[in-house]
Amino acid sequence: MSFVLRPALPADLEALYAMAQETGGGLTNLPPDRPSLARRLERVAACFARAEDTLGDDLFLFVLEDCASGAVRGTCQIFSQLGVRWPFYSYRRGVLNQHSHQLGRTFRVEMLTLTTDLDGSSEVGGLFLHPDERAAGAGALLARSRYLFIRQHRARFAPRTIAELRGVVDEAGHSPFWDGLGGRFFAMGFHEADAFNGIHGNQFIADLMPKHPIYTAMLPPSAVAAIGVPHASGRAALRMLEKEGFRYEHYIDIFDAGPTLTCATDDIATLRAAQEAAVVAIADEAAAADAPQSLIASGRLAGFRATLGWVRADEGGVVLDSGAAARLGVGVGACVTHVAR
Repeated sequence: MSFVLRPALPADLEALYAMAQETGGGLTNLPPDRPSLARRLERVAACFARAEDTLGDDLFLFVLEDCASGAVRGTCQIFSQLGVRWPFYSYRRGVLNQHSHQLGRTFRVEMLTLTTDLDGSSEVGGLFLHPDERAAGAGALLARSRYLFIRQHRARFAPRTIAELRGVVDEAGHSPFWDGLGGRFFAMGFHEADAFNGIHGNQFIADLMPKHPIYTAMLPPSAVAAIGVPHASGRAALRMLEKEGFRYEHYIDIFDAGPTLTCATDDIATLRAAQEAAVVAIADEAAAADAPQSLIASGRLAGFRATLGWVRADEGGVVLDSGAAARLGVGVGACVTHVAR
């Protein structure tokens, strides 16, 4: 594999725009809008350049580059703290039990409550991998590298991390949940609302969405069936998140009802299992071809890089294969963070 994950640069604008057009909508953190993406890249550059090693309002955006061709084939993001610029809204699915003495019956009523419970959390999101590259570990590299970045910059992230998964959207691009709930309060369809949110934020939700709990019995069956269900294309991502320790706690996206998963940041499996070590030698890549791969990262902030490669423990540190060392730009004496694939 010749992929390396690195921070996004202004020169990546067209590649990001092309990927945003391929998502088919529903990926709010990657809007198919050049001006919006350009503004994000400006913000990203400032965040990577921020010297204070503290929790702030940072957006870290990365791209997956094919070192052989120079082409960008994927992207992912980390938000250090939600709810700073505007509230982070979710619906929480809950139950209210009510008892009637006259009827001698207990009624179980399910409802959705608009909440900002997840304000202050960090978020991993904005993950997109080109369909042609969804093999050979590229997806795992893209997803798990974020946890190594968090580990290496732990003071910049919150005690809790969340991940939103895209919800159910049909072949025509309609969201049954939005059509059954949000669309009744806004004069716009799902794609228009989702695009507006990606570019301008979701303050309009606070302005126009009803604040009272919504009884799910009043929604169309198709909307209820979509609550907490990931899009078919997100099932693999759901499994990866669950393997990392993320859990669904009945929070859902306010647009398409996709599940929001949460995990204590220090309990993320990749973050906990990773180790730091000094590089004591570089081995011939061919000699390591059959060795098990590891996820390896080096550098801080704008100098951060991650790749897959061969790692062997040795006295005083680790030995890397020459290909991984070249992709990371490290030599003997450098410090790397590594974790088994």
